[in-house]
Amino acid sequence: MAPFIWHSVGTIAALLQEIVSVYPLLSPPLLDQRISNKACNVLAILQCVASHKETRQLFLKAHIPLFLYPFLNTVSKGRSFEYLRLTSLGVIGALVKVDDSQVISFLLQTEIIPLCLRIMERGTELSQTVATFIIQKILLDDLGLNYLCQTAERFLAVSTVLNNMVVAQIGDKPSQRLLKHIIKCYNRLTENPRAQLAL
Repeated sequence: MAPFIWHSVGTIAALLQEIVSVYPLLSPPLLDQRISNKACNVLAILQCVASHKETRQLFLKAHIPLFLYPFLNTVSKGRSFEYLRLTSLGVIGALVKVDDSQVISFLLQTEIIPLCLRIMERGTELSQTVATFIIQKILLDDLGLNYLCQTAERFLAVSTVLNNMVVAQIGDKPSQRLLKHIIKCYNRLTENPRAQLAL
């Protein structure tokens, strides 16, 4: 379905128009459940395009992930906003799921890392899990690991968030799935010589 969607005239443009039409409702937060559901349906279609091997690079070359970043940048705790954030994370997650250095290279040139780190600290358990998975996949690529350990500021930003998440998990019902991704991030950080000194 993904190649058909991508190559059919005007379809991607129409999908992006639906996404852009939601921007004015993000701040002040005026997004209702109906509009959120509609946008999430569009994002689900884009996730299909992002995950297909024939359309993934075309998706990146068109810089379509950048259209999702305003949704990731929202801070409202409302359900309609959370669904939008989670579905947007799903699109990015579909990109990083396949080990592709070109995807990582693209993401490193954008604001995805600070956006994911903020969601990892403040999001719901599910959005935290997906955001941590994205950081984990970036770290698993040598390019991503070197980038995040290149400066003390970058390393500190990631390690501080991971530490805060571990502390937050101390309690009655820690999330095993979330902790698994956190541990994998820590484990990968230890493979970088600069990070070893800091840890």
